[in-house]
Amino acid sequence: MDKDYFEVLGKYNKGANSKMNEVIKGLAEADWDKQFDGFFKSIHELCSHIFIGDYVSVRRFKSLKNFKSLTDEYFSKEYDFRETMFKSIGEYVQMRAELDDIIAAFLSEMAAEDVNKIVTWNGPNGKTNEKRLGICLLSLFNHGTHHRGTISAYLDMLGKDNDYSNLAQYG
Repeated sequence: MDKDYFEVLGKYNKGANSKMNEVIKGLAEADWDKQFDGFFKSIHELCSHIFIGDYVSVRRFKSLKNFKSLTDEYFSKEYDFRETMFKSIGEYVQMRAELDDIIAAFLSEMAAEDVNKIVTWNGPNGKTNEKRLGICLLSLFNHGTHHRGTISAYLDMLGKDNDYSNLAQYG
């Protein structure tokens, strides 16, 4: 795993989110909150979950060193993984784009040797966790890809064309 690999995954993550959000911006609020049979019941819940997961994961990277892209001001908020946030689709799209820009800036700022440095954080059970940054980044990007797949299925059920899963175009 090297820095270039993660930069490609970061471009894919940002691009896939952007393309998915173009479809989401066209949804009626009722479709945004429509209930489905999955673990996360709506596109709104899934978008909240992905955002919070990314936010919490990226905030952990601050333990490595002082990255200019990971400001204390931005990462001062506390979110609960069970929370459904965003008052509107517009608020979600804006906040998602902002976080994707921060992730891209972080990846640009990250040094090649940072990939193997250890990220340390305390889990909800109080247990200290330690993982290499590369593993944390893989987890971050796989988590988003997994849940965007569910959003794609929900969009299919709503009859909305969507295709934002082509990683190869970013490498």
